[in-house]
Order: sequence, then C-alpha cells, then structure tokens
Amino acid sequence: MKLKKVLALTMVATMAVGAFVGCGSSKDGGDSAKSDSGKVYYLNFKPEADDAWQALAKEYTKETGVDVTVVTAASNKYEETLMAEMSKSEAPTLFHVNGPVGLNNWKDYAMDLSDTDVYKKLNGDEYALKDGDEVKGIAMAVETYGIITNTKLLKEAGYTVDDIQSFDDLKKVAEDITARKDELGFAAFTSAGMDDSSDWRFKTHLSNLPIYFEYEAENETSTDAIKGTYLDNYKNIFDLYINNSTCDPKELASKTGDDSEAEFINGEAVFFQNGSWEYGNVVGDKKLSADDVTMIPIYIGVGDEANQGLCTGTENYWCVNSTADEKDIQATLDFMNWCVSSDKGTTAMADDMGFVIPFKDAKDTDNVFVQKDKEMQAAGKTTIPWDFTTIPSEQWKADLSSALTAYAAGTGTWDDVVSAFVDGWATEYKAANQK
Repeated sequence: MKLKKVLALTMVATMAVGAFVGCGSSKDGGDSAKSDSGKVYYLNFKPEADDAWQALAKEYTKETGVDVTVVTAASNKYEETLMAEMSKSEAPTLFHVNGPVGLNNWKDYAMDLSDTDVYKKLNGDEYALKDGDEVKGIAMAVETYGIITNTKLLKEAGYTVDDIQSFDDLKKVAEDITARKDELGFAAFTSAGMDDSSDWRFKTHLSNLPIYFEYEAENETSTDAIKGTYLDNYKNIFDLYINNSTCDPKELASKTGDDSEAEFINGEAVFFQNGSWEYGNVVGDKKLSADDVTMIPIYIGVGDEANQGLCTGTENYWCVNSTADEKDIQATLDFMNWCVSSDKGTTAMADDMGFVIPFKDAKDTDNVFVQKDKEMQAAGKTTIPWDFTTIPSEQWKADLSSALTAYAAGTGTWDDVVSAFVDGWATEYKAANQK
C-alpha cells in the first residue's frame, strides 16, 4: 500500500464515526473457523440485505469452517467507511465499487479477477468492470427500480396501471388522488424522505432520468460537464412527489426511508419510488400480497414514454483486496464462488435479497418487480440504464440533496438545485480527475 494512500485513508478514518449498521460475524464460536484456511471480511454496501448476508455467512462457516465476517456500512456512508476500514491492519478482503467512477478511487487495491472461477461463471463480459485488460470488479447483482405501486389502492381510486403510460397520466392520477385524499383515506405518494436513509432515491436514482436522456440526446456515455437539458422535467417529477404525498413538503427533511416504507406497507399511499430490493420488505406475512403490487416506470415527460421500461442495472461490483494475505484472498474467492454457484448461496441471493445475479448457476427469483422488468423487456420496452454511476463524486450527491431539501422546505429555490446539478458536476468532475 502506498504511503500517501495510507495517510489519506487514516485521515478519513478519523472522521468515519458511527458509520456501521448490522455489524457482525459468522463465527459460531471462537475456535470454529479453520485458522489455516484464511478468512473473509466482507464490507457490504446494502443495509437492507444485512440480515440475509449475516445468515449466509454463518451458513458458509457452518459448512466449510472458514470464518466470514460481514460488516455493513450505513446508508450513504459506504465510501467513507471503506476508506476508514482499508487503513486498518485487518482490512476488508471483499468490498464494493459502484462503477468506473468508484473504481478509479480503488483500482490499486482491486486484484485482477480474470483467472478466477467467479469471473468465468459470469453470463457475459458486460457484467465485468475492467481497467484496461484487467477485470477489477464483478457485478454481483442486477437490480431494477421504478415506482412501486399498490394496485389494490389504485383500483379503489378508480384506476389501473394501464391508465398510467406517461408523465401526464401519472400527474393526472396523482393529483386526482390528492383531491380525494380524505375521501379515499390514502395519499398518492409516500413521503420523499430526505435524510441519509432515503435521499439517495432522489439525488441518485431520480437524477438518473435527466442524466440518461441527456446522454441519449448527446450520444454520450459520460461527461465532464452536464448541461442539465432535462432539469425542468426533473423538477416536474419531484414536484409531483412532494406535493402529492403523505406529508407537507416542509417535513421531508426529517422523514426517513423507514417512514416511506411503513407508509406503503400500511396502505397510506399508492406509489413508492424504490427498487426490486424492497420486495422482501413490502411483500410477505403481515405486509402486502404479491398480487397487490407491481412496478411502473418513472415517467418525466421525455422521449417515447409509451415504450419506456424500468431502470435496470447495477452499482454493486465486487472487488477483492489485492493487498490482503494470500490465504485470505483465496478464502474470499472461494466464498464468492460459493455464493453464486451453490444452491444455498443462490437461493439466499435470489429469495432473501431479491437479486438477479448475472451468473450461469443463478436461481430465478419470484420477485414480482424483477418479473415485471422481464415482462417489459420481452415486450420491447426500452430499459433505462443506471447512468448515475457516472456521477463524479459523493459530494455532488450531497450538495444536490441539500438543494432539493431546501427547495422542498421553501428555504431554497430551484435555481439552487440547477446550480448544484450543473455547476457542481463540473467542479466535482474536475476535482476527481486532477492528476
């Protein structure tokens, strides 16, 4: 590890306090692991999958005797947590990057996976993250997001999803539900919570739409200077969310991801922007029935909306720490391979985590949101890729979130949002790419 990077990581580590959730280990007992077989330390990116990863790690240790520790970073704290943990003597052996931008920060620590079994099991090279000819990351999950919809409540309001094929349609339905909110007993949208557990839905996932449409118009796949061509459309969909939700826009700063999820489960709102990873959280015993939920595209009034599909992609690339002990590296590669090829591993990832894993031995999932994506792709709908992986920095997201929150509260203007989006992009891209 280069000295300057150790120093940089150490500086960040001092600031990374309270960054973990669901911290744990797969250890069943102090002497259960094979001391001579290496060990695995997995720094997990997804808080909503922490319980499932803890259980899977314990199962692997039970089956193999190899110690697997899973630590899960808190929402919006992954990069900060990774920096802190990588500066320690017992650093993660398995970690995530979100795509090319994230890899740029960590490629010196990501081993080449070209000759590994887990890479050879990938369904295609489009799921590999490369630096030149080297495979530095492997997509461990392909996911889908859009607007999760309670079809039962929608029917009570007098509509079906067939009535919503564009932004204008969505606006009409949402505003009608709002006008009859007291009569119906529910709102159109869940609260657009803007705390750290929820704001990623809007600063990252929602912002993907204007980024994607601009890239399409400009025939680009990334840019050093976003124009903001479709920010009026971004404003329109955000306005629709915050003005037709379960709460006053001024309250959004204190609303959480748990709040919006609970509102949806409890039948307080028809629409809930989120992804396929939410399936296990909203469907099941004492929750909603799979028959009563579906997912529709996030329409913003751009392009051929009648043929628009869901947002499908990944920001979850596994990387193996090249600076780890050789035994630990091998143990980590074995664990990864088991996760994506064994019956227990693929079942947990498909059913408990709701992932579509892009591997040859993958198990299909009953997740209705995933099935909806497959159905729309089969019908020729245009899938919206995850272009937000080209966002230049976490600081850009934080500044955009602050601007959106202030705008919702009435203490800021949309011009502030535009400035954070456009000017912030240029500033952060330049900073990230300085040599």
